[in-house]
Amino acid sequence: MEDFLRAAQSAVLDHEAKSLAAKMGVPHVSLLQRANPDNDAHHLTIEHLFGILLHTGDMRPLEALAEAFGFELVAKEQPKARDLSAAMLHVTKEFADVARSVSDAMDDGRISQHERAQISREISEARHSLDVMAASVKVA
Repeated sequence: MEDFLRAAQSAVLDHEAKSLAAKMGVPHVSLLQRANPDNDAHHLTIEHLFGILLHTGDMRPLEALAEAFGFELVAKEQPKARDLSAAMLHVTKEFADVARSVSDAMDDGRISQHERAQISREISEARHSLDVMAASVKVA
């Protein structure tokens, strides 16, 4: 918890606290007090933490929180948007590939390790196509 609180304070101090406070709609002194882990009278709220992350882009607090629970924070690669029609056709093709792989694997009544790996690859490709579709919808 200490690392998380110190990371939040560092994010505030390293990103011009006055400017950050204005963007967050809170008084400068209040933000400094709330971000100070040595101040028992004031604490950051989830809304404050979200504002810090949003306006600074500094993910150290989130990284420290993830690490405290045994996780690692890794940024997700954002897919590039495509023409919506093309994205839809690609998603449909990928879903068909998943269905074909599952159907082929079930023909003999059992699924081998190789077939499981193939199905998993097809599912992964379908997920990526859905991510592209989502990005395409955002810009449409």
